[in-house]
Amino acid sequence: MIKTGLYILAGFVAFAIASCSMNYSFTGASIPPEVKTIRIEQFPNNAPLISPTLSQEMTDALRQKFQSQTSLIIVNQGGDLVIEGEIIEYNTRPSAIQSDDIAALNRLTISIRVTYTNTVDETQSFSDERFSRYEDYDSTQDLITVSETLIPIITEYLVEDVFNKTVVNW
Repeated sequence: MIKTGLYILAGFVAFAIASCSMNYSFTGASIPPEVKTIRIEQFPNNAPLISPTLSQEMTDALRQKFQSQTSLIIVNQGGDLVIEGEIIEYNTRPSAIQSDDIAALNRLTISIRVTYTNTVDETQSFSDERFSRYEDYDSTQDLITVSETLIPIITEYLVEDVFNKTVVNW
């Protein structure tokens, strides 16, 4: 009799835990179990200055992050979660001026605007959120030369920011 009661209690506890669970990962993402798919639209480059590969690099990096860090399935239509955005800034400016009014460092800045739709929990959605990151480089270097190194670094930071804002809820 006591053994049967313990089995019933254990079953009830297991059912209660399973019905109230969230999917957690080592990345910090907390995704409800009913969320299975994500659609990540192509990020067009609408910045005044354009890097020819930036649009594809940004989109691919976002898709790769969600594919490697979550159990979500990337879909081309629909989706429980939808990320849309655009590149709105890609520029370089002097960031450290020396005493002779010559820049010692230049700053490459990339900014994106993101709209996130969570069809399961609309309260998590946001619209037109701006994310911006930059890296400084020696002013004696050419932008074309350093962009091959800096774009992947800045893109990684931006992708991490979007990931955190959408599924980590920081």
